[in-house]
Amino acid sequence: MSPARGGNAAGSRPKRPTMVDVAREAGVALRTVSRVVNDDPTVGPEYAAKVRAAITALNYRPDERARQLRTGVTGTIGAAVRRIAEANPELAAIEQTARASGLTLLAASTDFEEAREREILASMCRQRLDGIIVEPFGENHGYLQPELDEGMPIVAMDRPMGGISADCVMSDNASGIGIAFHHLSRHGHRRIAYVGDREQVYSGRERAAAFRAALRAHGQPIEGLVHPGEITPERVAAVLDIALRGPEPATALVTGSMDTTLTVLRVLGTEAASRLAIVGFDEVPHAELLKPALTVVAQQTTKIGQTAVELLRARMADPARPVQTIVVPLTLKVRGSGEIPA
Repeated sequence: MSPARGGNAAGSRPKRPTMVDVAREAGVALRTVSRVVNDDPTVGPEYAAKVRAAITALNYRPDERARQLRTGVTGTIGAAVRRIAEANPELAAIEQTARASGLTLLAASTDFEEAREREILASMCRQRLDGIIVEPFGENHGYLQPELDEGMPIVAMDRPMGGISADCVMSDNASGIGIAFHHLSRHGHRRIAYVGDREQVYSGRERAAAFRAALRAHGQPIEGLVHPGEITPERVAAVLDIALRGPEPATALVTGSMDTTLTVLRVLGTEAASRLAIVGFDEVPHAELLKPALTVVAQQTTKIGQTAVELLRARMADPARPVQTIVVPLTLKVRGSGEIPA
């Protein structure tokens, strides 16, 4: 058997063997090699054995790019999420579910920047991936409509995409806030404050609105108790001062996201936080190590990630299927901080 062909110039990259080289090595027609590579069962055993021996001898690997051009299928999906530089259970679930389905995941972080999000999505569309899962940050995704029209499967995760109609999987934000509020109310709290993300973000808007609705339902005033906005130590310190140190201080707190919870705990300090009833929206790493351990309304992040892949695969299989939104319920994890009585 002849050796694999090398490069033509000194120091150049060695030339990868082609199907023509395999056919020459095996002494068969090029079409026979193609049929063996594509697992055609009609190829005779003798010819198939010759081709496979030549493939092994030349260390031949099929040109994946050529296959993709021929079939229009890459076997790769994209995920544009807000952060990948930290623990991201939804992204982990996407990767595991995709891998179990024979798909490779290409992920990128938008870092909460609308321009970055648009750049990443445009790049993924240009690469003609089989589909894209997006954890949207921008408000208007109308620029993706031409991609949808051309058949690009796109699924939104955690919140819907603005300006287009796309499949979506998200948590029941309003129900989660209601669970947190009613849990504190059952422990005797009548002045419950909320600190959350800015309302320009869909989830921040949904959760703040749900908290206002809970206050109204219990006949409580809204003034001084609802504080959505940027999650910075300075702003959080200012709103906590209003909520906890006014003439009618709140005795309990609902935090609207993991980032909010962590910032609140840092601003309050260990001692002050241990005396205040707190229920956080979303799980916090090592929440059970706090004293008291942190009670949270937890999102089913694994289920959300798995469902996102399932929706994407369904859209890939049937581009004309009706657009679907799946709302995933949340669960209350009782650990101590939300059970401190008024």
